[in-house]
Amino acid sequence: MSTSTQPEKHKFQAEVQQLLDIVINSLYTDREIFVRELVSNASDALEKLRHIQLTEKEVFDDRLPMEINITTDDTAKTITIQDFGIGMTRDELVENLGTIAHSGSKAFLQALRESGGKGESLIGQFGVGFYSAFMVAKRVRVFTRSWTKDESGWCWTSEGAGSYQIEPAEGQRRGSKIIVELKDDCGEFSGADHIRGILRRYSSFVQFPINLNGEKVNTVQALWLRNKNEIKDEEYTEFYKFAANAFDEPRYRLHFSADAPIAINSLLFVPNDNPERLGFGRVDPGVALYCRKILIDNHPKALLPEWLRFLKGVVDSEDLPLNISRESMQDSALVQKLNRLLTKRFLKFLEKEAEKRPDGYAEFFTHFGFFIKEGAATDFTHREQLTNLLRFESNLTEKGNLTSLKDYVSRAKEGQEEIYYLSGRSRESIESGPYLEAFKARNLEVFYLYEPVDEFVMNNLHEFEGRKFASADQSDLKLDDSPPPATGEALAEDETRDLCRWMRDVLGDRVAEISPGKRLVNSPALVLNADKMMTPTMRRMMKAMNQDFDDQAKVNLEVNPRHSLIRKVASLRKSNEKLARLATEQIFDNAMISAGLLEDPRRIVDRVYELLEAATEHAGTTTAGKPGTRDAEGKT
Repeated sequence: MSTSTQPEKHKFQAEVQQLLDIVINSLYTDREIFVRELVSNASDALEKLRHIQLTEKEVFDDRLPMEINITTDDTAKTITIQDFGIGMTRDELVENLGTIAHSGSKAFLQALRESGGKGESLIGQFGVGFYSAFMVAKRVRVFTRSWTKDESGWCWTSEGAGSYQIEPAEGQRRGSKIIVELKDDCGEFSGADHIRGILRRYSSFVQFPINLNGEKVNTVQALWLRNKNEIKDEEYTEFYKFAANAFDEPRYRLHFSADAPIAINSLLFVPNDNPERLGFGRVDPGVALYCRKILIDNHPKALLPEWLRFLKGVVDSEDLPLNISRESMQDSALVQKLNRLLTKRFLKFLEKEAEKRPDGYAEFFTHFGFFIKEGAATDFTHREQLTNLLRFESNLTEKGNLTSLKDYVSRAKEGQEEIYYLSGRSRESIESGPYLEAFKARNLEVFYLYEPVDEFVMNNLHEFEGRKFASADQSDLKLDDSPPPATGEALAEDETRDLCRWMRDVLGDRVAEISPGKRLVNSPALVLNADKMMTPTMRRMMKAMNQDFDDQAKVNLEVNPRHSLIRKVASLRKSNEKLARLATEQIFDNAMISAGLLEDPRRIVDRVYELLEAATEHAGTTTAGKPGTRDAEGKT
């Protein structure tokens, strides 16, 4: 640079100095944002030049490439960002960099609209974004040369401390070159690797080439803006791996655009595996928010509902009203519209997949069903769609095969007012227990719930298509009068009442009520929840959250008066009450185990030994003295 006159010294407009203080101290949450802002400004300048080239016959330095060049110098502790865009005159330097928010973008957009053009690719307000450089700079120099042929080059210099100076600069190419001399504690921004990471995070999809020390950085295209009919599967997979920082291939993808109620372009992916299911903890929102290809937020929490946090991809909107730093959105109502639009489209996509490719959807639900369940229980806006997407196994499906609530209702008996379900750790544990017997005998379908969240979902949904959800182990559940097949001759009613009273005395406060069971077929007894809200699964969850939680379950016990064991206990209590008591306590604990309510089975071990000993003694007593039996000495 050579100068022929003394530099012109200027003071910043009062508002600019106030803005600088805010920018440097509190406006941006991360200092690296200045790289994004300066690159965005360079992109704006190139876009403006492209428009001018279409309308003007002469443009200075017309053969310069439409690109952004960034150079780092870790010895001099500088970073230089250069574009061959529209450039600035001396007056534009004063207007754009000396007064607040006068980059010319607003005036340019207005002129563009009046001329019938489109300015969707323009972003930002140069004045404000430019000032972010002072977060890291002890001095900033701007070398610039306007596109008009008769203009000359200029250098703008400031330390951000209230004033700036402008002086001529000969030999300048068209466009702007910003040299940021870094503060002592900001030396990391002169490192190429550090800047490369920032560029890939924020500016990967800028439409013009970005070269860092001569190497092109933005090599991935903004696929969401292209026609999906022109994109190959391999390109989608490559983009997914880049956007999600993933190594697998996506399970699903949804590429769509919308103009109303808000203009967006979106590309969403479902990963192949669910990291939360694999034990990696709760994942952060994975759909990044862009505005005209510039990253606004990599993990926007309000963009999608919490239960869609497993999605990866990009949403780009031209209509977002951004705050002055581009780091957040001011219009919450507009954000909610965007949230609803994206959610509705994704749920519609899942509905089509479930209908057209049910096997593929079932596999998706096996991996990601937890999120659908979470949404069904908590998202009132989309609850109906989410409920239709729920899938479970049932006693009428093969192991591993899932069925929907609509399919359940289509198979339900005429007049059936409930949708029945049973919770258990596995299909085997549910089917080996006593609760399914009455439903199988009556040919009633029962959903199998394996995960703790499932009962939470049922309790929050309450009903589906007019049928209430009902747990098959509820004590007040009413089944029809069709009797289940008998396993043997039943005790008389008075004998059954006497036995229930006696068993109640034996078990004491451990049971709320003992009665003959109408739903038992092949099992001797079962326990039912006296408190239907405190199910076994809910009890385990409460205990996990609070170690002092009182897990003494208050249950009702139902006994099967047709079962041979119950009939024998009724007889045995008259001839060997000790053995009958031990058998009663063991029957109760077995029923508690089947219900998943016995947390500590150690007490059973000692009783089993007592039971064996008493049974052995009883057997010896009943055989002693009978013809053909021998005593310990072998005598008849």
